[in-house]
Amino acid sequence: MKVLWLCNIALPVCARRLGMEASNKEGWVSGMAEAVLAGRSGIRLSIAFPLPGDMIPRGQRIRSGTVGTGETEISFYGFPEDVGHAEKYDERLEPALQEIVSIVEPDIVHCFGTEYPHTLAMCRIFPRKDRLLLGIQGLCTLYAESYYANLPKRVIRSVTLRDWLKRDSLRRQQEKFALRGRMEREAVELAGNLTGRTHWDRIHTGSWNPRARYHEMNESLRSEFYGPVWDPQHCEPYSIFLSQGDYPIKGLHYMLLALPAILKEYPEARVLVAGNSLVACDTLKQRLKRSAYGKYLRSLLKKQGLEDKVTFLGKLDAGQMRDRYLKSSLFVCCSSAENSPNSLGEAMLLGVPCVSADVGGISSIFTGDVDGILYKGFSGGEESGRQGHDPGGEEELEAVSGRLAEAVIRMWRDSAKRDEYCRNARAHALRTHDRERNYQKLVEIYEKIL
Repeated sequence: MKVLWLCNIALPVCARRLGMEASNKEGWVSGMAEAVLAGRSGIRLSIAFPLPGDMIPRGQRIRSGTVGTGETEISFYGFPEDVGHAEKYDERLEPALQEIVSIVEPDIVHCFGTEYPHTLAMCRIFPRKDRLLLGIQGLCTLYAESYYANLPKRVIRSVTLRDWLKRDSLRRQQEKFALRGRMEREAVELAGNLTGRTHWDRIHTGSWNPRARYHEMNESLRSEFYGPVWDPQHCEPYSIFLSQGDYPIKGLHYMLLALPAILKEYPEARVLVAGNSLVACDTLKQRLKRSAYGKYLRSLLKKQGLEDKVTFLGKLDAGQMRDRYLKSSLFVCCSSAENSPNSLGEAMLLGVPCVSADVGGISSIFTGDVDGILYKGFSGGEESGRQGHDPGGEEELEAVSGRLAEAVIRMWRDSAKRDEYCRNARAHALRTHDRERNYQKLVEIYEKIL
């Protein structure tokens, strides 16, 4: 069967052929591609993905190439798209994708994710909606509703020089998610088939398009996370790891507000955050580049005397992420919205102790009081509808942060229970993220569609 994948990034195997830096994102898709290259599927695979406009030959709509050898060769096609402004729909996507479809003549088109306009463009131009498969990753519509994550109104209204110059205030960021959500909903309404993995994505996409066939399919993780196992004897005591913290949905502010209560019980505690620092202000350039959210995080650090308790680790590749998980005493997911975050799956697979907010689809992959500790996180909708309630107010923000602090302390108080959680979480993740089983499930879904 001929299958065309529409991806959000150039997979590493394609990026290397193009002389590009390979991205660490969406490693599970790369794993699927590697299985196809191994020649075990009977799938003739082609991959399409966005490229910067200057990488497309002049006078052409697309750039093409191949990787692999002989019968396991994969064709790839790059098309121009400004992914930095994913809230804007570019009509030129349609003829570019139409050209790719005309060349490949796929039996099935599989779109990975709803986050970018190219997915909507493909859903519009591909004529066989019954052969169109849309894989749900996140849901921008619902992220828009959770974007502020209980931030105080004064912070939401705040605009720094950087925000003004880049037209990228918190309100504008939220609006961008809402605009992407409108495109996402249209794409879901057009697709004849959906893949998802949580009760959350199934309920919401089902309400948007009850006619679509929903296929359950778990994601496989990057190869670096299969094998090693966390050992409490080799971790840094009372170190808390967060995989991201660069925008409000990821909930770093909850963690900073929870930290003083944690420090009262465990003075050695510290937080390590993967990704670039939003709070750096050592130079004039860093101060000028600071966003309203970064300014707020900085104020929390200073006000609570936490500057030597929080470390930003910068960009980490898969191996560095794995090593950081294994060195950490605890992994925390404190987001206001998630579907099934790969970061939590990676921590579970390594057997790292985990605490997570019970939001979105997380409870479909992480069982509270079995795999670790779930606490009540952001609860936007119904709370914000209460008369006189300020959904961005201090009361709810402090309540969520308090529950996070209690969960962390509870995990560290009982080492026997912690070890039981770790064993359960790893066993659960080995089932959820079984690469061979997930690949066979994908082939099975394709066969059902045909």
